[in-house]
Amino acid sequence: MVPVFLISCPLHSFGPWVQWFLPLGWGGAFRSEWACACPPPGIGCDDYLGSDKVADKCGICGGDNTGCKVVSGVFKHTLTNLGYHKIVEIPEGAIKINITEMSKSNNYLALRSRSGRSIINGNWAIDRPGRYEGGGTTFTYKRPNEISSTAGESFLADGPTDEILDVYMIHQQPNPGILYEYIIPEANIISPQLPPHRRPGEPFNGQLELTDGTDHEDENLQRETDTHTGQSTGTFPVIQPGRFPSHQPDNQVPAVQPPRRNREHNWKQVGTTECTTSCGKGLRYPIFHCVNRISHEEVSESYCDTSTKPTPEEEACNIFPCPAFWDIGEWSECSKTCGLGMQHRQVLCRQVYANRTLMVQQYRCHHLEKPETTSTCQLKICSEWQIQTEWTSCSVPCGVGQRTRDVKCVSNLGDIVDDEECNMKLRPNDIENCDMGPCAKSWFLTEWSDRCSAECGAGFRTRSVVCMTNHVSSLPLEGCGNNRPSETIPCDNGPCVGKVEWFAGSWSQCSIECSSGTQQREVICIRKMEGSFDVLNPYECSFLERPPSQQPCYLKPCGAKWFNTEWSTCSKSCEGGFRVREVRCLSDDLTPSNQCDPQLKPEEKEPCNTQDCIPEIDENCKDKYYNCNVVVQARLCVYTYYKTACCASCTKVANRQSGFLGRR
Repeated sequence: MVPVFLISCPLHSFGPWVQWFLPLGWGGAFRSEWACACPPPGIGCDDYLGSDKVADKCGICGGDNTGCKVVSGVFKHTLTNLGYHKIVEIPEGAIKINITEMSKSNNYLALRSRSGRSIINGNWAIDRPGRYEGGGTTFTYKRPNEISSTAGESFLADGPTDEILDVYMIHQQPNPGILYEYIIPEANIISPQLPPHRRPGEPFNGQLELTDGTDHEDENLQRETDTHTGQSTGTFPVIQPGRFPSHQPDNQVPAVQPPRRNREHNWKQVGTTECTTSCGKGLRYPIFHCVNRISHEEVSESYCDTSTKPTPEEEACNIFPCPAFWDIGEWSECSKTCGLGMQHRQVLCRQVYANRTLMVQQYRCHHLEKPETTSTCQLKICSEWQIQTEWTSCSVPCGVGQRTRDVKCVSNLGDIVDDEECNMKLRPNDIENCDMGPCAKSWFLTEWSDRCSAECGAGFRTRSVVCMTNHVSSLPLEGCGNNRPSETIPCDNGPCVGKVEWFAGSWSQCSIECSSGTQQREVICIRKMEGSFDVLNPYECSFLERPPSQQPCYLKPCGAKWFNTEWSTCSKSCEGGFRVREVRCLSDDLTPSNQCDPQLKPEEKEPCNTQDCIPEIDENCKDKYYNCNVVVQARLCVYTYYKTACCASCTKVANRQSGFLGRR
């Protein structure tokens, strides 16, 4: 029969306690266990059951938020230079640290200690989001997805810090604002005292504290963090069985332990658990089973006293480093909103050791192919400029005017869209100047005909003369002035001989090579003699009908011919200038044409006055000294005294230099 004792529960348990006496083996001994027969109440921050106390923002159990100072602000300074800029200083002992970028940007937050050690994003290397240890605390670095989120970067840490830390911003674009906040506890609560009812080694606010009797092995244990996943995988010191006396009710009857020599079963280590990692320093724990002391045969754990079962202690395993690997960051936004652009991502060589992901030299990843850090991207096809019409006619008949055409921005679907959709730097011109030539009136001339109107004796050659403006219209002769160039010029092919009769020579060629003209022939009075004839005065043949000496002729339509103006005045009087004239191709009706032979086009520009210029001699400009050549060689002519004393030599050199510069 199992005896049961009932006692009242503690003040905050709201029910009775029940004490059970259970048989221990077959020796008639019992062990006791206490249990509360009511539902377990809540535990406050003061470790009392049923307490409703909570920690305030200063971390004080049951506090009223007056035991600390909250420091907060927004860094909105306008920055101009690219690179690292200090934002705020986090003092030693700060807790509840929050550094947050107010909106997404291409800037980065950075953190380093006062000693200069980089904690996050140092030395122009951007770290991946995760957890990073520094300043005696662990910072959680967050960088939201660069495409789908508008939130900025942030650093968060519970603290307290054990040194001064500096927060920086890697400035690359306008500062969107950096919110910073941290709490500074008062000096008397930085190291709070233990509550009176706590015993050494018991938890306080979820933390475990060690007393002076703690083994040094436990003190050296360090909490380690995986910077890639942000999950805590470290260990904390644990209380070893029997190190501190158990907390038992005052009226509890201690269990009677049987003598060790009477035990038939005990705990034995039969192996270990598998290592938590295959490389990079993992953990494993010993496995204890209940066995027969004599046969060492495994039996049910109920045969062994669970209170004597050894607590498994962790041990390191697979401490060799893991192979290095390429850590691939997220792609940046495309550099262009349309068309072919570029995007970048960070590729770092990392290696896992002791549950921490460390950045190492890139040669450690040479056994792996490095992923691309840049890639082309295209969000959409850009719109493009299209020329809708040809150029219009010039706005003026002569002189300088303008002409236009339609230029539109067209999307890839063929729709006309706003000009802002296209690249304004590549927009074709839709208006330009046009030069229709000078508006002045001029005489236009053809070349002289090649043949004389008479085969012998006096005759003449002809040419065409036209007065025109730039838009090629026939004008009255006074339109170009009274100095009309001559249309004929005399010619003589030598004397003619004959007999007393009218002798008519052959008709000459037509006075012009095309269109309507005249033909000439010589009609003379001659006296024929045997083998020769003499030319007589015309009255000697007056009794004879005189043949006509001129008749009209028409060969063919002229078509297009070259017309040109007179040469202009030479641009220089010496040392080579040029003169110009205007040349036009005109058809039979004196309208512009493009049917003229380009090889026969008269020259529009030619050199003139190529002779050297002769400087004027100034009788008052003479050399006063025989050695003025030395003054010239020493380049002293720039001084007034030497320029006057050696006037001729200095002037000669100046004219030579100006002529050289002009020829260049």
